[in-house]
Amino acid sequence: MTQAISEDVVHTTINAFYRAFAEKDVDLLREVVTPDWEYLPEPSGAKPGADQMAGPFARMAVALPDMKITILDLLIHGDRVGVRAEITGTQSGELLGIAPSAKQIKFAIHSFHQLRGPLVAKTWHLEDWMSVFKQIGQLPTTLDVHPV
Repeated sequence: MTQAISEDVVHTTINAFYRAFAEKDVDLLREVVTPDWEYLPEPSGAKPGADQMAGPFARMAVALPDMKITILDLLIHGDRVGVRAEITGTQSGELLGIAPSAKQIKFAIHSFHQLRGPLVAKTWHLEDWMSVFKQIGQLPTTLDVHPV
């Protein structure tokens, strides 16, 4: 049985979670996820916990340094949280082998989170990469699509 968590706590946790991604801040991420946090699909060679995002955050800092994440919908059901959000930014650095384009991009992300107390224990995450490639006008040179 899951313990009820107040909506205010859920909103605070989820907002900080997405702020950590937008700011590429592993320390902030550590504050809002469990030590054994799972991010699915996992980055190549990932181990549970916030530190698995160090590499992706470093790549995002180059590819989309001005990245912003806007939460459009947040649905809470017990210990589960659904999020529909949008990422915007300028492709200022290499992204999946695609040279910097200086193009503004905008794409959808959808995530489901499972909370354990006030912390995120598991995240299932999908990103609309096809729309990114259409906006840039190029396909990636690698199939390891996991920079965000």
